[in-house]
Amino acid sequence: MNNDHHLIDTSGADSPVDEGTTWLASRRSFLTLGGLAVTGAVLGVGASACGTAETGNKGGSAGKGRAGASGETMFVAGFQWGPPKSFNPLAASPDWPTAQGQSQLIYESLLRFNLIDGSLHPGLAKGLEQPDQRTMKLALQDGTKWSDGSDLTADDVVFTFELGKTASVNYSTVWQYIDSVTATDPRTVEFKLKTKPFNPGFVKNFLCATLIVPKAVFSKFSADKVTAEANLKPIGSGPFLLDRYDQTQVNLKRNDSYWGKAVFGTPPMTTINHPIFKSNSDGDLKLESGEIDASQQFTAQIWKMWQAGKPVSTWMKKKPYHLPGNLPLLIFNLNKKGLNNVKVRRAIAYAINYPNIATTAMSDYSDPANASLIVPSGYESKFYDPAAVAAEGWKYDKAKAIDILENELQAKKGSDGIYVLPDGTKLGGWKLVTPTGWTDWNTACEIVAKSAKEVGIGITTVFPQFPTMFSALQNGNFDLAMYSYTGVNPASPWIRFRDAMDNRGVPAAGKTAFWNYNRFSNPDVPALLDTAAGATSDTDAKAAYTKLDTIYRENIPVVPLMYRPLEFYEFNASNWTNFPTAENPYAPPMWQGAGIQWLFKIKRVGS
Repeated sequence: MNNDHHLIDTSGADSPVDEGTTWLASRRSFLTLGGLAVTGAVLGVGASACGTAETGNKGGSAGKGRAGASGETMFVAGFQWGPPKSFNPLAASPDWPTAQGQSQLIYESLLRFNLIDGSLHPGLAKGLEQPDQRTMKLALQDGTKWSDGSDLTADDVVFTFELGKTASVNYSTVWQYIDSVTATDPRTVEFKLKTKPFNPGFVKNFLCATLIVPKAVFSKFSADKVTAEANLKPIGSGPFLLDRYDQTQVNLKRNDSYWGKAVFGTPPMTTINHPIFKSNSDGDLKLESGEIDASQQFTAQIWKMWQAGKPVSTWMKKKPYHLPGNLPLLIFNLNKKGLNNVKVRRAIAYAINYPNIATTAMSDYSDPANASLIVPSGYESKFYDPAAVAAEGWKYDKAKAIDILENELQAKKGSDGIYVLPDGTKLGGWKLVTPTGWTDWNTACEIVAKSAKEVGIGITTVFPQFPTMFSALQNGNFDLAMYSYTGVNPASPWIRFRDAMDNRGVPAAGKTAFWNYNRFSNPDVPALLDTAAGATSDTDAKAAYTKLDTIYRENIPVVPLMYRPLEFYEFNASNWTNFPTAENPYAPPMWQGAGIQWLFKIKRVGS
């Protein structure tokens, strides 16, 4: 099933498909009559079998390429798992490629975040100027235009951000940290930050994540209707246009009038096609055969493909293969008897077999998780304190878990093998939930349950549908849950500490929370978060994060289970070559943000 769950947006509804704009091809014919070869025929781009693998390409071993117009198409997978219903970037769950956190092919943001070093790259804006602490000034690139030929101006940017005041959009929270967004001239936008709360990193995150929309189009809709508009003929600013879509695929064609050609160049492919598969395994087979060129989905044991001579690669050809960007967590309900005892939580933390999760659940795409809310590599590594983690943290140690249970807690085993505290509290009967179909997470939960049982703690797994599980999590109606807080972005690790430990703005259990699902509270956390947010140097920020991480380890409201990529980045170089890798790192291993650089710089095999 779709394992692209780190991209899920969890609020809102979909809009109906305009049947007049879709194809008539059926899923059965698409999948059974030659797979993507039929896709090429449907698109009118021809098709041929991929050539045999050759070697010598920095971005993975190259093949001979597809013949004809099919060779000018880039086939991608891993973002779209059902019939498209909305291409509205303001909607809660828009379809590929118009969702926040996807490749900026139709809509674009002002700046673009680089996962490797945290740098902000030009997008619609030339860059970011900060004349003083409270001011962020962005000049638009020369000649920015919408795909209908009209000018994209500072008014469009102001309109987009102002919608966050009145409409329920996914960037509305930026207004907690800014006072105003104004157009100082037709090509310049100025953001004024609040002095309290002061959080420039949070604002930068939204400069990178917010997709700018045309005022002329979206001003026609009222604030309560604007997110429900399906926008099936999107007018964007990006290098591609929506061509056609149906229940089997989404097809984009290159915008040869793209304003950014002078800045970014021209993408080498004339078409980008996203087949809609039923499961990950369908996409895996097509990636291995070279019928999918690049994929963003969980593909187990992908190294077996290149060991078999296929021109397939990831960012690295050694463990963990991908660059970490997120921290899926075991979240404890702190109001549950037994789980409200930090020593019980510490015993569980020691009991978990993290190496097994990394190898089995994550297919060696993760190192064993450490006792920290900071990702230890990439951009966040400068804030990570390995000595403190080693001194204050935990690792897989069954004997230590049992020692805590028996000697620190004075627990005794019952006849069923489950420990009971002196006050009669049974350390079991707890259910661990995560959404069904999220196979790597489901496996991780099974390992947690097995690890707990081995030390005398009773945990069973339950995998509901996502909406059911997430609603229960938000309302505090769970025992234990596996879920992620925010991944690596310009506001991290601040935002992850906020998500896990800040009780400001979090309602009591029974009402919907948008972070801190287990309602953790510590009196020192808010001031430290404010200090970290307003820090003027990495040194000052690290000092605050080190203290926050210590409080985290002392209280253990959550336990990191694995490191997961921000996005899976996998490719087959049969038809396109020069994909970025750790050995050829001209762009980060991303689809969103600064990752779009590689779309302009890959090359057709043989060109």
